Amino acid sequence: MAEPGLRDLKKARTRRLIVDTAARLFAERGYERVTVSEIARAAEVAEQTLYNYFPTKEQLVTDREQQIQDRLDDLIRSRPAGTSPAAAVRDFVLETVTAIRGRPPEIAAGTLGYLAAMSPAVNRLALELIDRLAAAVAAAIGETSPIAPELARLQGIALAGVFRIIIGETGRRARAGETPDEIADALHPEVEHLLAELDRWLTTPPGS
Repeated sequence: MAEPGLRDLKKARTRRLIVDTAARLFAERGYERVTVSEIARAAEVAEQTLYNYFPTKEQLVTDREQQIQDRLDDLIRSRPAGTSPAAAVRDFVLETVTAIRGRPPEIAAGTLGYLAAMSPAVNRLALELIDRLAAAVAAAIGETSPIAPELARLQGIALAGVFRIIIGETGRRARAGETPDEIADALHPEVEHLLAELDRWLTTPPGS
């Protein structure tokens, strides 16, 4: 029997293969014109295998949502005293921007940002994702900060809005012909500045 680590590695590789295959097909033909069956055939996996990883077609373009949500939740809840939520998630958010670099163009054009700029259906998925992210971040802030629930909600919206900007700018710049490396290089200082401003706003004054 394979060791658990090897099984997990195989699952991760299969998941990545499916996501990359879907992105390539979405880039070639558009989100609406590609079926789940076609993605499964192109990835050389059974359709049921694909559904085991991604129960809906929508999740093929929002595949990292839960991973991002879980990571932000963990960083906010485990932050040291006196550290703002923005400072707690700063490095992870910037790593997300850096990860844009090196994407093959045939895959980059099929990822969430680019597709959201081209497809109203995918743009709706992106907006719904940001709403869920804002709610999760607000919950983490509200349960770890001595602030009113409505302020926690506002802070959650602000931090999730950074991801909305990353998605939107990635799509806009890709449509304008910028390469993934150029997009990452342009976005990094912009996002870093946004997080610095949010850090100033979200820092709880001493004695609060």
